Amino acid sequence: MPGMNSGLNIGNSLVVTAFRAALVHQLIAILLIFALLSLAWVALREVLPGTAAAARRAAGGQSYPAWRDVLRIGFGLIWVVDGILQAQPSMAVGLPSQVIEPIAASSPRWVQHLVNWAGTSWSYHPIQAGASAVWIQVGIGIWLLVARRGTLSRLAGVASVGWGLVVWVFGESFGGIFAPGLTWLFGAPGAALAYCVAGALIALPERCWRSPRLGRQILAGYGLFLIGMAVLQAWPGRGFWQGRLHGQAGTLTSMIQSMAATPQPGAIARLVSAFGTFVSGHGFIVNLIAVVAMAAIGAVFLTGRAKLIRPAVIILVALCLADWVLVEDFGFFGGLGTDPNSMIPMALLGIAGYLALVQAPAPVRQTAAEPAATRLGETAPGAAAGPAAAAPAVAADTAVSPSAAAASPAGPAESPAADPATSPPGGPAATPGRGWQSLLRPSAWPRPSAWPRSFAAASVGTVASVGALGIILIGAIPMAAAQANPTASTILAQAVDGTSAPLNSRAPAFALTDQRGRPVSLASLHGKVILLTFLDSVCVTDCPLIAQEFRAAGTLLGADSRHVELVAINLNPLYSAVTYTRAFTDQEGLSSVPNWIYLTGSPARLRPVWRDYGVASETLPDGSMLGHSDVAFAIDAAGHLRDEFDFDPGPGTAATESSFAAELADTATQLLKQS
Repeated sequence: MPGMNSGLNIGNSLVVTAFRAALVHQLIAILLIFALLSLAWVALREVLPGTAAAARRAAGGQSYPAWRDVLRIGFGLIWVVDGILQAQPSMAVGLPSQVIEPIAASSPRWVQHLVNWAGTSWSYHPIQAGASAVWIQVGIGIWLLVARRGTLSRLAGVASVGWGLVVWVFGESFGGIFAPGLTWLFGAPGAALAYCVAGALIALPERCWRSPRLGRQILAGYGLFLIGMAVLQAWPGRGFWQGRLHGQAGTLTSMIQSMAATPQPGAIARLVSAFGTFVSGHGFIVNLIAVVAMAAIGAVFLTGRAKLIRPAVIILVALCLADWVLVEDFGFFGGLGTDPNSMIPMALLGIAGYLALVQAPAPVRQTAAEPAATRLGETAPGAAAGPAAAAPAVAADTAVSPSAAAASPAGPAESPAADPATSPPGGPAATPGRGWQSLLRPSAWPRPSAWPRSFAAASVGTVASVGALGIILIGAIPMAAAQANPTASTILAQAVDGTSAPLNSRAPAFALTDQRGRPVSLASLHGKVILLTFLDSVCVTDCPLIAQEFRAAGTLLGADSRHVELVAINLNPLYSAVTYTRAFTDQEGLSSVPNWIYLTGSPARLRPVWRDYGVASETLPDGSMLGHSDVAFAIDAAGHLRDEFDFDPGPGTAATESSFAAELADTATQLLKQS
């Protein structure tokens, strides 16, 4: 990773445009997948005998624990937010150098080597990797949200664990657990690890869901974790007890100040900065409150007593929210934020643990037509046997009361299978409590011949889950292909602004048409110094800025401007007619500049010029805008290429923009003196 893309601005217009284009193209594929799935589902429900009627009459369903819904919905939304944050324009190039590398910098060397290897792979293929990360995370989030129950829901939990581990290791450097300054208040042991824990709980077999021991186990583990973090927070010599130490900011103070200094809305920056100032003057009190709160909450969690744990969870949530705002700076407002950080996931885990502790085993209601609609690998009795079996199957609707479930020797999760009177038609194979066999045992899956009918009887959530899996694959397959390719993406060579012709050699020739319809060639400009750039004729962002810098350079040249030509060549193959270059010239007020020349031609004539000068362009799918290299060249009176300039039209000041015009004018003046 070090050195990769080091000369490439993270906001490079070509990379940003290519990244957006990749996202749009993949979004089109995703919409097509959902459209085809929906059409197939509707068609099969109407065509196959019995399935449409059975689906319309199906009612009830299975009641699932509230703690599981908290994790499924909460972390599903967080994954979607993470995917949206991953779609930031600068993320494709900026993630390795601006996020991953700084996190790994304070870790042991072996961690740096591991993380840098992943960062280098990303840097070789930033467009594929960036777009893939977006859709993998959005896909996991949607999958968790729509898959409420059954094997598909548990598989969504497995996917959350898998990708969460990848992010935790390579994106968060193991959550910073090997780095100095480890503290729960600042995100340790990593938000992605919380995603993994939540995913593992969601993926638990159904027989575990209604056991009161599960809540105690979750809270006991959480309690031990908080006590351990309290010990680290209180450990002498780590700098947390001092707001300032030897005239320098203490550990927590410096962390808060670093967050306040990142680019973000002014109101939030002032709030975080004010809290940092408070910690600087009252570091001991702040750290004491944090240590006591973590240790006390952890100790209460270990008791397993619901009456004590409820207020402890409320305090935990309040502490997490306060830390999320005042210390973690909302997680994603500072710089290239990739996620909301750790405190929201930590609060969700605490809430889920409490709900798992106090929940009562809910009645299990399931219709005979429901299994195929809710659980991958199981077939509704009516659906499997055809229309003759579908009719009696619809009438079967059973309920298992909490007392009946508790009285069963097999335990609450196994009671439906143990009592034939409460088993749905089709026997125990269609009841919950089968654990992981539907995931791991192929014999539990439906026969291929039954797949169309099973799909037709599926619920909307099941169909949406399959679509979410398609989203993940759209991201995962290109990422895997990119990682297997050791050659850097060609987009990098295109994005690094520069000419393929060496300096001090003869400039590549061109013969095109100016904005007035007159032919102009490089040879016809012999004897003049040429300042050359490439502009999109319908651009409304970078190109007008560059054009105005050229105009300012001509003004700075004064009387010498009559010996200098300000030349632009059109970069948009979709808008290559002279009418567009003339309209751009008029719009930017350049018609009155006598030495302004805006050249264009057919795409067949323009492309060789772009290639010869090493200028890259990328057309957006709708063709309305273009991303391209922001670059300029200086050609002397003898027709030799003498200099090259990069122009970054991103956030800047009038001084930085005028410096580009001054640089162009100074170079032209020097070339005039040499001619």
